[in-house]
Amino acid sequence: MINLTREKNPMPEQRPDVRNKNFLEVSTGYTEADAVREAMRCLNCRKKPCMTGCPVMVKIPDFIAQVAKGEFEEAYKIISETSSLPAVCGRVCPQENQCEGKCVHGKKGEPVGIGRLERFVADWHAANYGDEEIKPAESNGHKVAVVGSGPAGLACAGDLINKGYDVTVYESLHKIGGVLVYGIPQFRLPKEIVAAEVAKLEAKGVKFVTNAIIGQSLTVDELIEEEGYESVFIGTGAGLPTFMNIPGENLLGVCSANEYLTRINLMKAYLPEYDTPIQKAKKVAVVGGGNVAMDAARCAKRMGAEDVYIIYRRSAEEIPARAEEIHHAVEEGIEFKYLTNPVKVVGDENAYVTGIECVKMELGEPDASGRRKPVVIEGSNFVLDVDCVIMAIGTRLNRLILETTENLQANERGGIGTDSSAATNRPEIFAGGDAVTGAATVIKAMGAGKTAAAGIDSFLRP
Repeated sequence: MINLTREKNPMPEQRPDVRNKNFLEVSTGYTEADAVREAMRCLNCRKKPCMTGCPVMVKIPDFIAQVAKGEFEEAYKIISETSSLPAVCGRVCPQENQCEGKCVHGKKGEPVGIGRLERFVADWHAANYGDEEIKPAESNGHKVAVVGSGPAGLACAGDLINKGYDVTVYESLHKIGGVLVYGIPQFRLPKEIVAAEVAKLEAKGVKFVTNAIIGQSLTVDELIEEEGYESVFIGTGAGLPTFMNIPGENLLGVCSANEYLTRINLMKAYLPEYDTPIQKAKKVAVVGGGNVAMDAARCAKRMGAEDVYIIYRRSAEEIPARAEEIHHAVEEGIEFKYLTNPVKVVGDENAYVTGIECVKMELGEPDASGRRKPVVIEGSNFVLDVDCVIMAIGTRLNRLILETTENLQANERGGIGTDSSAATNRPEIFAGGDAVTGAATVIKAMGAGKTAAAGIDSFLRP
């Protein structure tokens, strides 16, 4: 039976005036009945357009058909054929621009809630089969190193361990998960979910080494020549912060979103039992319009800020953050200052932030990206009263591995150069995710990790 309702089944959520004071998950998830009703909206299209929008090619209509029948574990098995992190992807993937963006239902109504269903299936499996015994794959005798434990590294490690490889993952921080643990807040992605996915990989035989900065404590060449790895995958992400280089950025109270979110998410500054140094600001300006800016602003509100502003130089039509994240931010009391751009951070005699000077903008002709270029409205300067400024205007690639690996070539963006199989100019070294493309999405990084795993398999077992 098909459910022809044009709207998605609503996702249960905490009330905005409650959730903006805690770090509990905002969306509480579908019930079994909700999931079945939503799954019945799927038309099971013959050409499966939704799958073309998924970087890891999850068999979306197939798993949804199982949900509609109440066969939730069968649905999980189908998702797991291609996705290593379904509970993660169901929460943080930009489905509206990927699988759901291709859904036929979206032409005359709302697309099927594919992400919500994926999350439900993963959570249902964890609740009902989470303690099942995991049997490692039979060894194929080959040894591979993975550098970076973010989504690209975990996806690559997951596919390789399933093929029988001896896999060791090297992580520079003290926790496994990369951006999943230091960047995305607890209220969007509970860290217990990431830990559970990592534990599954460990049960399969993946080894993890933390506090290991490859390029410093060990080089990629040393992994190959001294540690005996036959191939290395580099999935180190793009974690260096970017600043505007405007006057006052060195004042006390200015920080990058990377630092702010790391202190909150990885170093647990939101928990009273952790003595993590962090500014308890009252009026916060977050500069930027992406998902990281939304995360920083919503964290600031939860950390006790009375007023939180998003400063974005284009209009609401151009803002790149997910619609869901913007919607949640507005509900939680975040104020958006569109067509506004900072020109100076203002401070007092003790070098503490007291405000941010901005100018109003208007949209001119499209730039190289196809978006209309923001142009300054002369004489429109004003100062916003704040005591903290968080810069969330993007990240840069860390060139440490490029600079410490012999003859490894860069691409035109400054990342690691690769071909379609994720192979670099050195055939035993593969790379993928943000380390290659610059900052992108979790699911695209996972797709790159899977591509690399297939490439490594072809390289070592032609």
